[in-house]
This record gives sequence, C-alpha cells and structure tokens, in this order.
Amino acid sequence: MAVKIRLRRMGAKKNPFYRIVVADSRSPRDGRFIEEIGYYSPLTEPKTIKIDDEKATKWLNNGAKPTDTVDRLFRENGIYDKLKDKSTEE
Repeated sequence: MAVKIRLRRMGAKKNPFYRIVVADSRSPRDGRFIEEIGYYSPLTEPKTIKIDDEKATKWLNNGAKPTDTVDRLFRENGIYDKLKDKSTEE
C-alpha cells in the first residue's frame, strides 16, 4: 500500500480550506484517509498553516510520500529540519 501525505479540499465554493491528511494513494482526493495531521487556509492574510510536527515526522519516517504542495508546506514550516534533528540525536 502506497501512502501519501496530501491535501483534502474542504470549504465552500470559491472559498477553499485544506486539511493535510495521510491517505492511501488509491483513495479519492476528498475520500477516505488514515489520519489528519494539519490544515492549510490559503485565503487568510497571512496564510494559515498548522501542522502537527510529531505526526508528520512519524509518517515521513514510515515511508509516506508528500505531494508537491505538501512538500513545499513542510519546507516552509521546517518539518524536514526537525526530521534531521531527530535522526542526529539517535
């Protein structure tokens, strides 16, 4: 089973709000998911991004692949830096 970390679109028409979820790559975009690890609201000023660092690093260590957009959000919020810090501590 290939696991992806991707965005799940929520909100009203022309007013998107996204949840960052871990899902099987075969499930539909807004369909079933394994776990919710954060949210992203692009229309607020400034953009609202909330990611649970522990859950994100756990899934990345287990082999989940983020999509391009989620990858950019992780880089902007320093998730990969925390991932490297935990690997150097061990």
